[in-house]
Amino acid sequence: MMKNCRYNINFTSFALCFEAFAAKNLTSNNKLKLIFLIVIKLIFSFSFCNDIFSQSVNLTDIISHVIEEIASDASDTEEAALYTEKLQDLADDPVNINSSDPDEISRLFFLSDFQVRSLIDYTRNTGRILTIYEITAIPGFDRELAAMMVPFINIENNSVISSSGGRWRNSFITSLSCRTGATDPTYTGSPWKSLTKYKFAAGSLSGGFTMEKDAGEKFFNHNTLIPDFFSANICYTGKGIIRKIIAGDFSARAGQGTNLNTGIRTGLSLVSPGFMAAKNELKPYTSTDENNFFRGTAMAVRIRNVSASFFFSLNSLDAATDSTDGKQEDYIISLGKTGLHNTQASLQKKDAVSITTWGLNISYDYRNIRLGFSGVSDKLSLRMEGAGNSPRDLFDFKGYHNSVYSAFYNSTIKNFLLFGEISLNENGKHAIVQGIAAKPAGRLTFNLLYRNYSPGYTSFHGKGPGVSSETANEEGMLGNFTFEAAKHLFITGGCDISKFKWLRYRCSAPSYAIKKVLLARYAPSGKLAMEALYNYKFAMVDNPGTGGIKMQTPLISRIVRGTIKYSPADNISFTTRIDHKMISHSSDRGILMLQDLKFFMKKISLTVWMRYCIFNTDSYNSRIYTYENDLLYSFSIPALSGSGSRSYIMIKWDAGKTAEMRLRYGITSTGTVITDTGCREDIKIQVRLRF
Repeated sequence: MMKNCRYNINFTSFALCFEAFAAKNLTSNNKLKLIFLIVIKLIFSFSFCNDIFSQSVNLTDIISHVIEEIASDASDTEEAALYTEKLQDLADDPVNINSSDPDEISRLFFLSDFQVRSLIDYTRNTGRILTIYEITAIPGFDRELAAMMVPFINIENNSVISSSGGRWRNSFITSLSCRTGATDPTYTGSPWKSLTKYKFAAGSLSGGFTMEKDAGEKFFNHNTLIPDFFSANICYTGKGIIRKIIAGDFSARAGQGTNLNTGIRTGLSLVSPGFMAAKNELKPYTSTDENNFFRGTAMAVRIRNVSASFFFSLNSLDAATDSTDGKQEDYIISLGKTGLHNTQASLQKKDAVSITTWGLNISYDYRNIRLGFSGVSDKLSLRMEGAGNSPRDLFDFKGYHNSVYSAFYNSTIKNFLLFGEISLNENGKHAIVQGIAAKPAGRLTFNLLYRNYSPGYTSFHGKGPGVSSETANEEGMLGNFTFEAAKHLFITGGCDISKFKWLRYRCSAPSYAIKKVLLARYAPSGKLAMEALYNYKFAMVDNPGTGGIKMQTPLISRIVRGTIKYSPADNISFTTRIDHKMISHSSDRGILMLQDLKFFMKKISLTVWMRYCIFNTDSYNSRIYTYENDLLYSFSIPALSGSGSRSYIMIKWDAGKTAEMRLRYGITSTGTVITDTGCREDIKIQVRLRF
């Protein structure tokens, strides 16, 4: 008991010192400073010498590195939201790790095909997995990956899980959020953002709907009773020849995604080695990306070793259009991506064109080899011409119709997984992906991935692995590894070299980019973990000071980060983090310090998350990203720049097994800011019902 009490005194002292440091170095008022200290003092008035609940893996620890890495590449902001949502779906509906069903195990989307097959072979040949520690002995797995899987798997008898499969289950979640300072006089609706999701499942039948209103949008538009964004579906899942039938909105993916992928882009992260090889997927759509899903019908079948899926979609897209005769709009300038309809100009782009799509995907499994073929054809209601004012747009798609055909494979040879895909569109432009994932030794895992995308390659629904927002104009090689250097010490590193054969955003000439990451993690126990990260980025960008044809200048950034996570008791955890960012060829620097606290009170089923963060950066180029705990199916990764503080508090209250409420308040206080001044607050509330 005295040992735990000593830890309590040490962390109380640390918190007081951290607050004193922040108060001394910031001139702005932070409303959460006093709250932070009061809560810490209240927490330490409890006795932590008794175990309140068993130690579990924190979801934040698992996803923060990957999501911050995704968010720091501003080319595709939707990826972070998709990654968060897929993990939340898995946490709500854990995978039966002993099912030996490829479709069930593949729901762990961060595993490679090699790891999925290793799990299935192990349970078929050896029997049920009894503990999480047993997973570390399976080829392709280590202790770090096994710990990552904990929140998303269920180690139960198949009979136990299937016995309740026919029971009608419902999930309803609704949330409201608002941010001060974000109101624009051109907004057509209220500044509040709302999201509502409903899901039901009864045996082989499931379905639901999603409604969203972004900040500044009207809830109902065009004099209809349908919200600005409304998505619904119903799905049948079977185990015979017919594996799945979906009516409504759905997403699909095949092979490496260069032809068909309306989900997460693969091969993004250098610190997540298992997240490489994509899998075939056909599933109901539950996200809020308003321009990247299918609306129609889809079916998946399987006969012995042959799997096939077919789909037809008729959907509307946001687009900027124009007219050749000045009267009727007859061609498309550009397609919309944001899904925002909060001004008159953006409302004119809403659902401006329709797109008809059909698709086919066939794969054949023979022993340790899978061969596949997919074809996708799109037809637009208006021809696409583009603005045509910039040389960068030279290879942009033009016309009504686009078809893409691809062939893909993967093969497991002992501890090696080979995979690849080649896709061709109607203009003969190609997209090629070739990769290898291997575990040559018990403590070493590595991956290599090569991609080559022609300028002018177009796939409206494809997102292959890479660093650009589009699967085009990119050639590169990515490699990463994980090595268990010593007991409890894991070293993960990676490098990605990209070459761009034509012009791209902020670069008016062919260029290249380099990214390197090295992460060391030492976790001697479930109570203590320490991390050190080094991140290097090199890119060529236009020099704004040059006239005419822009000259290029290198932009190099380096980030050094240290993190300590400690749990003096099972119901409390602390995280301390320091970031230092340096921009070469300039004096720009950035520093960030934060203290996180998570506390659980079992008697009243209350969980509290708190953060106090101070930052100081010289420019927007030296901005620093931080992942924050947020509402379910939501994410917050602010890009902090200028000088100030960022704090938040979130409370979750579980009202039994059927209801849950979350309340979140955050504030950013700034002394000197690059974009604006003053305080910016955000308020969020969420209610979830399960019945």
